Amino acid sequence: MWFGVSRYIFTNWYLFFLLSVGWEILELYLPYEFAIEEVENKISDLIVNTIGFWLGLKFSKTGIEN
Repeated sequence: MWFGVSRYIFTNWYLFFLLSVGWEILELYLPYEFAIEEVENKISDLIVNTIGFWLGLKFSKTGIEN
């Protein structure tokens, strides 16, 4: 998801971190089963989100097409 966002929608790192970390914090308070995760899973989500966002930026700047 973040790959597509950074490639086509926005490239602001601050907004990315606000949304990405904000969602993980929101999941702590959501009363739904899908939101219940271990801390390790939340950390890995943030790492994978960051990699996806970074790759999207790299692909958009170099003009690489699928």
